Amino acid sequence: MKVEMKVKFKRGAKGKKKLAAGSQAPTVRVPRIAKLMALAIHFDQLIREGKVRDQAEIAELGHVSRARVTQIMNLLNLAPEIQEELLFVASVEGMFTERHVRRLVAAAEWSKQRLLKSSISRNSSR
Repeated sequence: MKVEMKVKFKRGAKGKKKLAAGSQAPTVRVPRIAKLMALAIHFDQLIREGKVRDQAEIAELGHVSRARVTQIMNLLNLAPEIQEELLFVASVEGMFTERHVRRLVAAAEWSKQRLLKSSISRNSSR
């Protein structure tokens, strides 16, 4: 994804550059589902490295329920290309909500997940 925008700077105190009045830095909103996917990958890495014992410890440290951590960790059961799309493409193309993705996770086979994803994409674009 590439964002292009003209930004005006002016010289501030001690010659430092700062944004001119009325000029805004470009902002890109990262979709919530992308953040959750990244969080699942991070949690998995913490467990693999032995920094935390298990999901229960993550829940305790994060002050969330074990069920919520399980929901997040279940994202790791998605087909690799769906995980990649959630991380990198979700902000550009059609948005998947967490509810949509939970339907995909419920399908154990990656081939079924791919079919479900395509049907969800078609229905959400209408």
